[in-house]
Parts: sequence; structure tokens; C-alpha cells
Amino acid sequence: MEIIKAFPIQALHGLVYGMLLFLVASGLTLIFGMMGVLNFAHGALYMLGAYFSFSILVYTGNFWLSLIVSPILVGVLSILMERYLLRKIHRFGHVHQLLLTFGVAYIIEEMVKWIWGNEPLPVKIPQFLTGSVSFLGIIYPKYRLFILLVSFVVFVILFLILFRTRTGIIVMAAVHNADMVNALGINVPLVFTLLFGVGGALAGLAGVIGGPYLITHPGMAATIIVDLFVVIVVGGLGSLGGALLASFLIGELQSFGVLFFPQLALVLEFLLMAVVLIIKPEGLLGERE
Repeated sequence: MEIIKAFPIQALHGLVYGMLLFLVASGLTLIFGMMGVLNFAHGALYMLGAYFSFSILVYTGNFWLSLIVSPILVGVLSILMERYLLRKIHRFGHVHQLLLTFGVAYIIEEMVKWIWGNEPLPVKIPQFLTGSVSFLGIIYPKYRLFILLVSFVVFVILFLILFRTRTGIIVMAAVHNADMVNALGINVPLVFTLLFGVGGALAGLAGVIGGPYLITHPGMAATIIVDLFVVIVVGGLGSLGGALLASFLIGELQSFGVLFFPQLALVLEFLLMAVVLIIKPEGLLGERE
């Protein structure tokens, strides 16, 4: 009986984490899935968004300002990283990208410890987002519903931009045939740099809203990076819908795994990835090359 009563709560817990995971994974989908850049530092960018938000809140007390400024700062850092680091080694393949971005992630983590310390930081949220509200017959925290709303809005905006605008057409074309798009007079390196910046900004945005939810601490990058790559592999490279579906599945697996199989909760997502790779190696919604 207790398990039945806990079912809707656990489902919402999984949905909230899944949508937050999608918010981070959507940026990695753009960077890794579409551009082919193996960015191991994406989790560190997510962490930076949380820490930038903390500092802005300390000095201004304005959560909404941090929600705008922090992703912009992370996006600018992402652009600089792509322009002056990744672009120089892109032609050498994924091994060089992995080594470089792993080094960048390590440097960012150590700088975070140096500037903000090793202890978890308390992040204040607006007063009207505190407390709980009656939702679908259950009492649920307002802030977690806010995470759902922000993540859903970002998904809708990304979908409309990528599939309903000229900008999206240019991006998709540049991903599939960069030489042809370049021949048409479009600056493909600039497109990729801006795309990398957008991916970083999405990670920063996830850090801002995820910091109060998952606790802002130096280990938060390592905690989420594995889940991110599982989402990309399960959903399919470059598939925004696949990233959304995979995020849902992993969020619910973790939520209900803790409830029903606490000793196996940490390995369920890897079992899911193994099954998907065996049945459909290109991912649930990925396209076969």
C-alpha cells in the first residue's frame, strides 16, 4: 500500500530529474551529436552555471538576474573554448578532443574549489517558489515544478528554432554537409562556434536551476556527466527528441530503481544503454549513418 501511494511522487521525482537532465543533455546533443565534438567538459560548464548563480545571488539577491546572466557567462566561456582550443585540434579526432576537454574540466573543477571552496553552498530561491502546492491530488514542491516548466519551455524553443526557422535549416545543413554550406557563402566555423556557445549556455541554465535542487558542490559535474553521455547514446546522436525520451527513461529508472531495487539503482541506466545498443545501435531516435 505504501508503495502504491509513493508511485505518483516517485514518477514526478523521475520526471523532474529527467527534464533537468534533458536541459543539460540538449546542449551536449548540439555539441556532440550534431558537431561531432566530444566535450567532456560539458558537466563542468553545468557546474559553473550553478556557481555563477550563487555569486550573483550573494551580491544582488536577484534570482532572475542570475537566471539570465549565468548562462550568458557560461556561453561566452564555451565560445572562447571552442575558438581558441577545440578548433585547433578538431581535425585530429575524438581522442584529442577527449584529452583536451577532460583537462579543461579538471582545471575548472580545481578553480571552483579554489574560488568557492570544497563545501556545499546554500542557494536561495525566490520566496514564491518555496513551499509546496497541491498538484494532481498530491502535495509537491513548487521549485521542482518550476524546473519542469523551464525545461519544457527550452525544449519547445529549441524544437521551433531547429525545425521551423532559417537558422535551424542552416545549422542542420552545416552539420550534414559543411562544405556545401560553406560554398553557399555561409561562415560554417562561425555557425559551429555559436552553436557551441548555445550548448554551453544551456548547460549553464541547467546549473542555475539545478543548483538549489541537487546542491551546489564541486562534485556535481562528475555526478551528471555519466548520465549525460548515456542520454546521448540511448537517445541517438543529434536527436533532440531522442535526448528528451532518454532523459525521461533514465530519470524514471533512477527514481523507481531507488524505490524497488535500491542495490541496483546505479546500474539500471547502463543496462538500458546495453539493451538499446544491442537492439538499435544508433539509439532510440537516431539515424543510421
